[in-house]
Amino acid sequence: MLIKQLIRETLELQGFRIESVEKKDSELLVTIQADLRYHPRCGVCGTPGDYRDTLSERRFRHVPIWGIDVNLAYTPCRVSCSECGGIHVELMPWAAGKKRLTRALAVTIATWARQLTWQQVARQFGCSWGTVATAVAYVVAFGLAHRDLSGITHIGIDEISRQKGHVYLTNVYDLKTGTLIWSGEGRSIESLEAFFSFFGPERTKQLLGICCDMWPAFINAVKAKAPQATLVFDKFHIVRKLTEAVDTVRRQEITEKGKEHKKLVAGSRYIWLKNPWNLTDGQKASLDTLEKLNLTIHRAYLLKESFRDFWQSPTKEDAAKYLEQWYSWANESEIIPMQEVAKLIRRHEDNILTYFDMPISNGIAEGLNNKAKVISHRAYGFRTAKNYILNLYHCMADLAMPTTLHCYV
Repeated sequence: MLIKQLIRETLELQGFRIESVEKKDSELLVTIQADLRYHPRCGVCGTPGDYRDTLSERRFRHVPIWGIDVNLAYTPCRVSCSECGGIHVELMPWAAGKKRLTRALAVTIATWARQLTWQQVARQFGCSWGTVATAVAYVVAFGLAHRDLSGITHIGIDEISRQKGHVYLTNVYDLKTGTLIWSGEGRSIESLEAFFSFFGPERTKQLLGICCDMWPAFINAVKAKAPQATLVFDKFHIVRKLTEAVDTVRRQEITEKGKEHKKLVAGSRYIWLKNPWNLTDGQKASLDTLEKLNLTIHRAYLLKESFRDFWQSPTKEDAAKYLEQWYSWANESEIIPMQEVAKLIRRHEDNILTYFDMPISNGIAEGLNNKAKVISHRAYGFRTAKNYILNLYHCMADLAMPTTLHCYV
């Protein structure tokens, strides 16, 4: 097969023809000419239009062949379009929008960028990190423009730390499909209001359930923008609060009782924090020994574990009764960190009990947030929040990719 024919098989060239293929230094230069049998098409609406004038030559990078760089050279014209009423650069079907990449190369680079870091992909294709970012931006824009957001009824809202110093992103997930719907900077009320503005009033009215943590900014935004939806506070967030309180008790007890006590409980941190069924045989044996010492940490641990029974309540009324009992245990314990968590739960009791009206949780969101952290750590961070959000959409939103004549991956 001739190189010219091979390139023709991988590009959309209706209305164009390959004039020549030359080997120049370490690249193949493919010169493309307009096929005069066809009218040039408007680059905005795709409608055939009238020739206006000719621009300067442009070059587009194509997928390498056997490690040899391939560049396309074409001199575009401008078109007077009667359909959209303007003068626009003609449509070049091989191009990735206004980028100097072919659509095939952009899709190929973006496909690898889902598996590797952008820096690794750049080295693989012999291009810059910015070129990879450009390719990902092109396919993400295509995917966002072509995705269907109708039918979303249950969403989860969670924040993720982007870098040290309390720098956050707010992520919104579809709890039914487990995909990312929206991501934005910050975790303020304005951040979540930006999501509802993007989502639109019609789709917002269709929301039946919203799950989030007890962050006041999220609560206020949800109540203002989607009052008809059932607001449920995430049970994993509540368990995390209890776990943090137990760890606070452990550290306080070590400080109060000194070095001898520290030696006694050395290496026991994760025994108190892990789920009982996840303990190793050695940790179970250590827990049995520590239980006999009447430690404050052990009483805090029992309070944490007893809260699990709340989620197993058969009805909402039974759950409310169990909460009252648990509040009594927490107050009688005189363990301040546990009492503080009990006060927090009491303040938000109504939207914790709504779990029994609509049993949704952010378990999917927590898993996706962990995936987002892996994406960030794998790349050793991203230069800007915009690029990080771009990659989250690319890897977690299940977006469609532009079609190409040939699949390179």
